[in-house]
Amino acid sequence: MRTARATAAAVTAVIGAGAAAVAAGRFASDAALRIPSGRPLPTEPGLTVHATAAGQVALTRDLAALRPGRYGLVGERFHAVVGPVLAGTSHSADTVVRRLERVTYGTPEPGDRARFTPNVHVGDPATALGVDHTALDVPGELGPLPTWFVPGARDTWVIAVHGLGATREHVLNVLDALRRNQFPVLVPAYRGDPEAPRSPDGLNHLGETEWRDLDAALRHAVDSGARKVVLYGWSTGATMALRTAARSELREHVAGLLLDSPVLDWESTLRALAGARRTPGVLLPLAVRAAQGRTGLYGDHRPGAVRLDGVAIPTQIFHGPDDAVAPWRFSRSLAAAHPNTVTLQTVRGAPHAAMWNADPAAYEESLRRFLVPLM
Repeated sequence: MRTARATAAAVTAVIGAGAAAVAAGRFASDAALRIPSGRPLPTEPGLTVHATAAGQVALTRDLAALRPGRYGLVGERFHAVVGPVLAGTSHSADTVVRRLERVTYGTPEPGDRARFTPNVHVGDPATALGVDHTALDVPGELGPLPTWFVPGARDTWVIAVHGLGATREHVLNVLDALRRNQFPVLVPAYRGDPEAPRSPDGLNHLGETEWRDLDAALRHAVDSGARKVVLYGWSTGATMALRTAARSELREHVAGLLLDSPVLDWESTLRALAGARRTPGVLLPLAVRAAQGRTGLYGDHRPGAVRLDGVAIPTQIFHGPDDAVAPWRFSRSLAAAHPNTVTLQTVRGAPHAAMWNADPAAYEESLRRFLVPLM
């Protein structure tokens, strides 16, 4: 009898431990599969606003606060835009003073917590930039996809899609640069965005199912007169662009790819996001397995997988070694594997999906040089 009870207790303990492990893995996998739209990623450190003055803001001294370039600064009740670190300003040893270019809404006050974001604009093309556009609903697999259309004179269109933690507002960073070159631009929302259809399981599939919504936008562009299309994506939006160029029935219309901080190895990205939420290292393999089981992200999404899609068209990658979400080494490998079609523009000092922010002028010049031959 004692033996039977002991065995039953052991089995119960094993089942309980197994259930706990499954639950822990599921919780950890949410770090990547349930990223909220429009909020800084968990890899972005929290900063404190220490003081503000005319055209200046003092922030906690941190490597993030010392980054070069131009960023959005977002708090619970405000959004502002900060420029470079200001040399020669008086400040304490534990603060950094940056140029405060504008406050979009709210007021940053001393003591407020804030994080950097790549988004320097809030609103739509008209409210943020004064750019005329049409609001469309593009038919998608799961329902209508709200889409901005900015007209242009050329018959080569650009379709631009955001990535993890972002919204369509992210594309506004480069919209003026695209308009200067007279490209019509489509900016679609896709499944999981607040204004778009919900994914059936409510999860982010890191581009593996979302690419079908980009494919729907591609179909709309071709049906509306686009002769050629450039797919432009950030983060998992770049993954979507790669998948669309490889799998779409309309892929012959895709003339080029622009990939900013592409997620080329989903396991590395999931581990990075889970780790940023202080998931213990021992749980990271469980998080990967849980993500596989919940989303079907298996097999061909290993580090070399993107090569299976091939990159047979002109492709420009913007990426750098300071990306803590999508490792730069995979972009280097992709460029090395396709030297005749892929060019890697290395950007240092920029976090995930913020390659433009580090040096907008240099980024836009590289963008122009890539696009001119495709006009």
